[in-house]
Amino acid sequence: MNITFSSRELRDLVVAWVALGLAFAIFFAGGGQRAISMLLGGSFGLALVVSLLTAGVGFLLHEVAHKVVAVRYGQIAEFRADYSMLGIAIMSALVGFIFAAPGAVYHRGMLTEREHGLIALAGPATNLLLLVAFAPLFVAGVVLGSGVIELIGARGLVINAFLAAFNMLPFGSLDGRTVKAWSTPVFAGVLVLSILLTVGLLLFVGF
Repeated sequence: MNITFSSRELRDLVVAWVALGLAFAIFFAGGGQRAISMLLGGSFGLALVVSLLTAGVGFLLHEVAHKVVAVRYGQIAEFRADYSMLGIAIMSALVGFIFAAPGAVYHRGMLTEREHGLIALAGPATNLLLLVAFAPLFVAGVVLGSGVIELIGARGLVINAFLAAFNMLPFGSLDGRTVKAWSTPVFAGVLVLSILLTVGLLLFVGF
């Protein structure tokens, strides 16, 4: 299996990663005014790095997972950013909430319903697997008394669990609709697990 990225695809991935990192940094700051205060105080750079390493990485690997599985099944697949939606993500964060639909992996070729479902499932499954990477960071931050490492671990856990749960909803163009069309038991199992993990992590590590 040969995974390649075109120059346009790489550009779209980087732009979407940076835009989402910025949007989440503003959102976690509490909106535009507080983000500006942090910027003037010199602490916004750290908030941006944390968001790039948590929400940004979660998004990036979610989309790459879709592409990898699609190519595995013989598809021609590329990510395309939705620049208008990226603008909306940043604007919504400025007023204190966030709506992020950064783009999607588009693919073409003949697929079975199972293959289509597995391509869709790859994104949320990757977000759940990322919990294994962020959990040790959170523990290390607590043990070492490092607020920054603890914050990256906590944000990574909560955001990736939420991304999995949100994308497994069976509505519109979300992954859950395609997974459900293939296998209701798989859909229900992953959705319930993602929701339970999101709620549990919110209660345990906070937001």
